[in-house]
Amino acid sequence: MAAAALCRALGALVLSPPRAAIAAVAATRPVAIAAPAGVLAAAGRWLSASAARCTTDPMWKCRVKYTVRPLGMRKTGGRDHTGRIRVRGIGGGHKRRYRMIDFQRLRYQEGTEKVVSVRYDPCRSADIALVAGSNRKRWIIATENMQPGDIIRNSAHIGRMAVSANEGDAYPLGALPVGTLICNLESHPGKGAQYIRAAGTCGVLLRKVNGTAIVQLPSKRQMQVLETCVATVGRVSNVDHNKRVIGKAGRNRWLGKRPHTGLWHRKGGWAGRKIRPLPPLKSYVHLPRVAATPGQ
Repeated sequence: MAAAALCRALGALVLSPPRAAIAAVAATRPVAIAAPAGVLAAAGRWLSASAARCTTDPMWKCRVKYTVRPLGMRKTGGRDHTGRIRVRGIGGGHKRRYRMIDFQRLRYQEGTEKVVSVRYDPCRSADIALVAGSNRKRWIIATENMQPGDIIRNSAHIGRMAVSANEGDAYPLGALPVGTLICNLESHPGKGAQYIRAAGTCGVLLRKVNGTAIVQLPSKRQMQVLETCVATVGRVSNVDHNKRVIGKAGRNRWLGKRPHTGLWHRKGGWAGRKIRPLPPLKSYVHLPRVAATPGQ
């Protein structure tokens, strides 16, 4: 029986591909067989190509050293890595260079920074400002009245009394008085600004309750975050962004927007004004739940 099984294994080794031969011989008894070099090379290429993509970090492409230098951008035309169009209406336009914005104002130690320059950014609607403090420089989102030479403050201290902050200063929500206009708001402490970053927008600090803060967004929706979340005092710059006149079709092509179909489309129920209730309060505070007792 053992001799017959060995003969069948040797016959499979001669007639089958290398991978099947290795599997068949390994099933009978452990025999050391050297695989062909081509198979090992192909397996090595497959492993090396997939190792960089198999990661749990969704932002693995952005792990680069911070710099204030403008970075070159490659146009995608709305296509993904396979070459297929995923987003239509994108293509062409003037060349752009990306400037890395530091949305985390308290990334370094507390203190003051000086505004070096305020300029236009082609990658966003708001203007950006180059600030310098200590031995570093970085780009931030500029506020409405920010000018070169201004001194802005970054602080993480929450005192018993509300501070009298100036425009452009970054403070936790717990340190600001109720009714303050804010922008560049964090959803979680230390995560960086994710809300109220578009040109001309601002939020309102409505109230502070039990270590949390209620903020009204530009969409009139209210959100609840921890009072340690940092926000910038003031309104985002480039207030007249929504008043610009395109004027001609060519200007949209400069901006990288391709024309859509010119055919007439019937407007359905999505068109027109609707009176809808405001959405419920969006909370980013995970409070512990109180379990109900059987006697209650």
